[in-house]
Amino acid sequence: MTNTAENTARNSARNTQVTTVVVTGATGRTGSRVARAAEAAGLTVRAASRATGFDWWDASTWADALRGADAAYLAHPSDVGAPGAAEVVGALAREAAGLGVRRLVLLSARGEDQALPTEEALRASGADWTVVRAAWFAQNFSEGPLVAELRERGELVFPADEVREPFLDVRDIADVVVSVLTSGDRYVGRTLTLSGGRLLTFGEAVAEIAGATGRPLTYRAVSTRDYGEALAGFGVPPEEVAGMTEIFGTLLDGRNAHLSDGVREVLGREPRDFGDFVREEAAAGTWKA
Repeated sequence: MTNTAENTARNSARNTQVTTVVVTGATGRTGSRVARAAEAAGLTVRAASRATGFDWWDASTWADALRGADAAYLAHPSDVGAPGAAEVVGALAREAAGLGVRRLVLLSARGEDQALPTEEALRASGADWTVVRAAWFAQNFSEGPLVAELRERGELVFPADEVREPFLDVRDIADVVVSVLTSGDRYVGRTLTLSGGRLLTFGEAVAEIAGATGRPLTYRAVSTRDYGEALAGFGVPPEEVAGMTEIFGTLLDGRNAHLSDGVREVLGREPRDFGDFVREEAAAGTWKA
C-alpha cells in the first residue's frame, strides 16, 4: 500500500471514532446549533443540560451524561473567563477523559485574557483537546438581552464605543466544531480562532439592522463603569457585574479589531456575512416592535 493510501485508510478509520457527542448547553446559542449540525453529520447527540439531569455545578451529574460517549462540546454556562470557570471546566474535562471521552472541544473567546486559565485547564486534562476561540457572536443581536433593548426601546446601550468587531455567525462555530470532531486527529492539540469576514462597529451593526427592519434603531456607547452600574440596577448580582465589566473592559479595547482565518481553514469557505444574518432575522421578525 502506498503512503498516500495508508494515510487515507488511517484517516478514514479515525473519522469513524466519534459517533456519540455530548453537547453541553444544547438549548443555548451555540450548543443548539452544534447539536443540529452534529445530527446532520450523522452523529448521535447527547444533550447535556439541566433538563436532562446535567448540572455544571453538581459533579455528581456528570458521569451519567458522559459515560459511553466519544466526544464532548464544552460551552461554559456563563463565560469561559468567569470566576471559577477554569476549575469546573478542568474538573469536567478530567472526568470525561477518565470515562473514555477522549475528544473534547472547548468554546473559548478570542482576545479574552480571562479565558486563558480555562483553556489551560482543558489542555491539562489528559484528553485530546481542541480550543475554538470565537469572535463576538452575530446572534448576540438576535438572542438574549441585547435584542430586547432593540425590540422594545429601539436603542442598544453598550460599552463598545467605536471599537470594530468581525461579528461571527454561530452557525459557523457549529460547522467548525462538527468538522473538528469528524476529521480524526487533524485538529487535536490545536487552538482555532474564528471571526466573521468584515469589521463593523456596534453602531454600524445596529445601522444595518435598522436598514433591514425599516426601524429607526440607534446605538449609544457608554463607559464600562456606567454599564456595570446599569446592570446592577437591573438586579444582576454584584459578582456577575464585576466579572462582566472586567471582561468587557479588556475585550472591547480594540484588540479584536482584525480578522481571523479559522473558518476558512477548517471549512474551506468564507464566513457567513453579517448582512445575510441581519436580513434573515429581519425577515423572521426578530426586531419587530
